[in-house]
Amino acid sequence: MTIFEKIAAGQIPAKIIHEAEDFVAFHDTHAQAPVHVLIVPRKCVARLAEADDSHADLLGRMLLATRGIAAKLGVLESGYRVVINNGRDAGESVPHLHIHLLAGRALAWPPG
Repeated sequence: MTIFEKIAAGQIPAKIIHEAEDFVAFHDTHAQAPVHVLIVPRKCVARLAEADDSHADLLGRMLLATRGIAAKLGVLESGYRVVINNGRDAGESVPHLHIHLLAGRALAWPPG
């Protein structure tokens, strides 16, 4: 099991901000911005490149959940960034698809 599966299963504590039947959102312990939330499917998909048509609804719900999470955290109006890393060169550190929601400060472009 990945660390994210363990968090989603309640085996590892986390600061949960949102829960749905098939995904969970929690504060990142290695935050890269004042607001840094990870949105993670409960069932492991290693990375976006390994997702298929059967994951379309889940991915859509996860992306749409960013709006409500941003509102709950007070950054909907000021803005937030959504990032999905795919592979080592993109900065993927856990082989479990996840969405980063970053906000709370001006974010530079291009990133990294």
